Amino acid sequence: MTYLDALLDSMTQQLRRIITNPDEVLMVGIHSGGVWIAERLHARLQLPIPLGQLNIAFYRDDFTRIGLHPHVVNPSHLPVEIDDRHIILVDDVLHTGRTIRAAQNELFDYGRPASIKLAVLVERDGRELPIQADVVGVSLLLQDHQHLKLSGPEPLSLDILSDS
Repeated sequence: MTYLDALLDSMTQQLRRIITNPDEVLMVGIHSGGVWIAERLHARLQLPIPLGQLNIAFYRDDFTRIGLHPHVVNPSHLPVEIDDRHIILVDDVLHTGRTIRAAQNELFDYGRPASIKLAVLVERDGRELPIQADVVGVSLLLQDHQHLKLSGPEPLSLDILSDS
């Protein structure tokens, strides 16, 4: 068993404890690393509703600074209406909280969910917004010159990189 498999196993167990009715749950991965993690969790949990995907490129608060590369922007896909549905939002890394805020903004443009639970593979220090995960694979404290890189989808790997 790999380190990532162990993290996914832990997340799966945590999710089983908070999912009371799988028929009411829509799991949504944030493009792209969050989708890779969500695909694995969705399969392990055998959720009946197909996986949703969000591409938050147009919802980022740094959109005007970083620009947009239209050739890499795929549309979001939610397979069912989200009104009154319990959402499990999945991302690879929770750092500043801005990606999650953008994802919530997009979700509310689709409707009003009953609840949103956040599941992340890695929670790291450096939060800029008051956002916390309900399900966490691992929490890490990194130095300012370090960052995480999730590569995938196959094989899936997580690396801590240092700026040179």
